[in-house]
Parts: sequence; C-alpha cells; structure tokens
Amino acid sequence: MNIFANEATQERAENARLSSFVGALALGDLVKSTLGPKGMNKILHSTTTGDITVTNDGATILKSVPLDNAAAKILVNISKVQDDEVGDGTTSCCVLAAELLREAEKLVTTNRVSFRIASKVALDVLDKNARDNSSNAEAFRKDLVNIARTTLSSKVLAADKDYFANLAVDAVLRLKGSTDLDHIQIIKKPGGQLTDSYLDEGFILDKKISTNGNKSLKNAKILIANTCSLTYFRFHSLLTVHENAMDTDKVKVFGARIRVGGTAALAELERAEKVSLTKNTRIQSAHFAHSTNCFRIMQEKMKAKVAKIQAHGINCFVNRQLVYNYPESLFAEAGIMCIEHADFEGVERLALVTGGEITSTFDQPEMVKLGHCDLIEEVMVGEDVLIKFSGVAAGEACTVVIRGATAQMIDEAERSLHDALAVISQTVKEPRVTYGGGCVEMFMANAVDDEAKVTKGKKAIAVESFAHALRQLPTILADNAGYDSSDLVAQLRAAHYAGQSNMGLDMQEGKIASMEDLGVYESYKLKRQVVLSASEAAEMILRVDDILRSTPRKRDAH
Repeated sequence: MNIFANEATQERAENARLSSFVGALALGDLVKSTLGPKGMNKILHSTTTGDITVTNDGATILKSVPLDNAAAKILVNISKVQDDEVGDGTTSCCVLAAELLREAEKLVTTNRVSFRIASKVALDVLDKNARDNSSNAEAFRKDLVNIARTTLSSKVLAADKDYFANLAVDAVLRLKGSTDLDHIQIIKKPGGQLTDSYLDEGFILDKKISTNGNKSLKNAKILIANTCSLTYFRFHSLLTVHENAMDTDKVKVFGARIRVGGTAALAELERAEKVSLTKNTRIQSAHFAHSTNCFRIMQEKMKAKVAKIQAHGINCFVNRQLVYNYPESLFAEAGIMCIEHADFEGVERLALVTGGEITSTFDQPEMVKLGHCDLIEEVMVGEDVLIKFSGVAAGEACTVVIRGATAQMIDEAERSLHDALAVISQTVKEPRVTYGGGCVEMFMANAVDDEAKVTKGKKAIAVESFAHALRQLPTILADNAGYDSSDLVAQLRAAHYAGQSNMGLDMQEGKIASMEDLGVYESYKLKRQVVLSASEAAEMILRVDDILRSTPRKRDAH
C-alpha cells in the first residue's frame, strides 16, 4: 500500500545507497582536479545573468553548482562548515569524504562500516605531531607566512605568493588576536598588475567627499546616518516631502538613447516632442505657484533637519544614501564635511572601525554614539579618488587595495586573499601548525594502518580503508601536477616508515622532500576540521537506507 501523497517518491535500501554513492562521488570527482598547487580552474557561467567566474576555490564552485542529489548536498553543507570554521580546505574536505565513500562502497555489503576508530587515531596522531611556536614572535610570524604561502600556492596569486603572504600576515597581526575580518576592508580597483596591490593602515571608503565641502578634516567627529531614500511623489499636483529625506532637491537625469530606422521616424519623434512640450507648459503654468510654495516649505523642513544634525556637535556627516544639493550647501555653510551614498556595507564597516553607531533619527543627540578618527582625506587609487580615514578608534583596522588587469582576475585574487586571511586569523587563535604537501596525510595514514593491524574482526577492514582514503589526497596532488603518483606516494610512504616524518611532495620538482626545508606548513585547525567533517559526513551518508522526496509545493488556485 502506498502511504505517500501524489508525486512523493521513495528510494529504498540498495537503491538509496547507490544514489548516495553516485552523487557524492560525482561531486568529489568534480572538484578534485582543483586540488593542490597544480590544480585546474573551473569556469562558472550563469546562463541567467551571463556572469562568468573563473576560479579553483572549492567553496565558490560548490555553492554555485545546482544539485539534485541529497548526498551531494550533504557534502556541500560540510564544505560550507569548513569554510565558515577555517576559511579554507573546502576542496580537501569534499574530496576526502568522497574517497571515504569510495572505499566504503566496497565494504558496505559485508559489514556496517564505521570510521570512528580510524578517525580518532588520525586526530590523535595529528594532535601529537602539531607544533606551537606562539611563544616566539619571530618564529610564529614565519609559521604564519609559510601557511599563507601554502594557501596561496594553489590560487591565482601563486606567482606572487611571497608578496601577498606577507601582506596577509601584516593585516591579520594588526587585529591583535581577533578573528573579526570585518576590520580588514578589501577594495578592488581594475588597472595595473597584482603586485600593485597594497596594505594601507586605516579605513578606505570607495566614495567621494561632497563637492561643496572641504577635502581634508582633522580630529573628525563623525555622525553615521541611515536616512530614508528618495520620497518625492506627485499625485494630482500634490508634492509630499518625507520628514527624514535628505535627497529631495536634486534632479536625477539618466541619459537616454533612441535608435531609429530612418529620417522619417526621426522627424516623427521630434514632432511628438514639440506637442508634448506644449501640453506640459500649460500644465506647469497652472501649478507653478503651488509647487513654489511646496518647495519653500520643503526647504524650511530641510533647514530644521540640518540644524538637528548640527546639534550633535559633529564636523563630518556620513549618510548611507544620497544627500542632495540643498542640504549639502547647508552642511558646507556649517563647516561640516558631508559624505553621501556610503551604502549598507560602507556605513556598517565605518561604524565598526570608528567606534560609532548608525542612527536614523536626530531628535536625541545625547543618545547617539559618534565615530572618531584623526584625519579624513581624499586619496588617489589608480585613477579614482577615494576617502581615507586615518587614526580610527579601532586601531587594528586596515584596508587592502587589490589591483589587476581584469575583473575576473581581481575577483579571484580577492577570494584567494580572503582564504589566506581566514586561515591566518584562525591560526593566530589556534597557533599549532603541521606539515603540508601530503606529509601529514601520510603520517596519519600510516598510524591508522598500524591500528588496523591490532583491530579485531571486520572493523579492521574499515580502519584500513580509512588509511587508503587518506593516501588518496597526496595521490591526487601528484596526479594534478602530472607526475607519477604511484611512484611518488610509494616513496613517501617508505620514507615515513623509515622515520622521515617531515617528508612530503615537492610539487615543483616532482619528488619527495623535507617540508621543513621547503617551508610548506598548514594550519592544524584546518587539517583537524577536514578529517573530522569528512569522516562524519561519510558515516552519515553510509547510514542512509531510505531517501524520501516530498511532493512539490503547489500554489493555491485563485
């Protein structure tokens, strides 16, 4: 008997497992070619908007791919957790989970597979072999730079990884232990080359100071406001002005362009324009006196509004939306610098770094917290004029200006730099580091193999399969670089069994080498989260014996 509503579906037992395996393995195979310093890029093309993104960032790829498989969506979700927790390692997390499922597929018919024993051993070994140099500032900074270099090695910034690694470390160390990356503003400006990018101490806002005011201001007391948008309505010659509007006297003119097929059509357009102007002149004459009176009332309200703002004792006013000509002139007369159209993200970051609060009403000045900084001035970035806030209340605030030849390159550079910033900030919080280049995966795999030898029963097979899945990560690194992965991984495994526990894959030379000598390090927290998330996700998918799809929601008939 069918107990489900119409169009609801059910996949049971072997079909459910097969569907889960196929979806997860397909997603892992999709992103594994992007893994490592020699990984490939993916082009993400939106047929709806026409936008094109060129990236090898796992988080960007996974969140952009439309999926209809439940298990694949689970892997996407664990990758999001990885990105939120650490900021990098999303591809490794997805690939390891897929490889665990590939191994489990061979065992699922013989025994219920559990990776808990193996994952515990792997995490214990990882914990014992991580090192902490946080007590030595110079050595710890070197670790951070090495981690940033490793992170950027697989990104578009790989050619300039030394430059951007130091830039990222300088930015994060200014946070003084905080992981709040909102204090680091990233501005993208096309032009120049990637190495023209730089770190600026202070906060840079991608806006301009109003034309009527001063272009420089010392000891700024800043009121950050969120006023209403344009509320300028005409209904039957009735003009209404909103109480909080600061943008009610500037005419917005957006240029229009009309194409015609011949001179006859052009003549018809000109004739229609003349007729329209004649009609409008009659209407405007009838309502001119009324409109003039309305504008006079509006100006009086605006004067009162500016007076309320001035009563806060400020010398700089920043508005989220537009500030039009008349209030601009009033601010200029009062000696108040005016910055308009700072948008949502702009005012929120500015409030954060200057210590102010965003306000929407101006009737209680004593309740408003102003922002402060030592200097506001205009600066040139490329060919654009921006506003720089120096000496802000949050002294750790800074701005990274990214330059580049194309919009796609700059966008990918921003994603790459954000990953590096996130990993470094998490490493400052959890300062332990491990070796990269497949070294730590091989070390964990060998330890798990040793555990399999002393594990009784069929559980030993699952433990051994976990070790094999871990070895797939250095195998994929070598494959993506075009090297003989079987030979390299065999050499690496033998080196570790011989006690050379710092050996990993040198992807530049195609051989095994000391990761300590090469300076290839990764965050302990990143590696731990990869193993933890991948093993939990794989085990969750393995325990599925039914997939129930609900009936699509239908709109009510009107």
